[in-house]
Amino acid sequence: MPEEAAPSPFTLDIERKDDVAVVRCHGRLVAGVGDLLYARVSQLMPDCKRIVLDLTDLTHMDSMGLGALVRLYVSAKSKGCSLELVNLGKGIRQLLGVTNLLSVFTVIGEHGGIMRF
Repeated sequence: MPEEAAPSPFTLDIERKDDVAVVRCHGRLVAGVGDLLYARVSQLMPDCKRIVLDLTDLTHMDSMGLGALVRLYVSAKSKGCSLELVNLGKGIRQLLGVTNLLSVFTVIGEHGGIMRF
């Protein structure tokens, strides 16, 4: 009996305009899917000078997902690209805060402007 592949717990949509890309993340950024995020987003560098990760539909992130975000941040910085986060849910914000990474990322779109914690 053939096994059906389970739907991916994580998907993303990419919208590009000139040198800006918005990456909308959906689902769970957990072990096993961080490489997908890293591979797809790192392909946008260095053509895109600004990459915005929209985390509106991100329901969960574990340490491996966090590692993927950090890898993207380091890659973006080394390639002269800015990586920004928007629409962090409470759990994602807490995880970034507890790990002292909230101050590393540029968080935009809250209270009408760019916020850096």
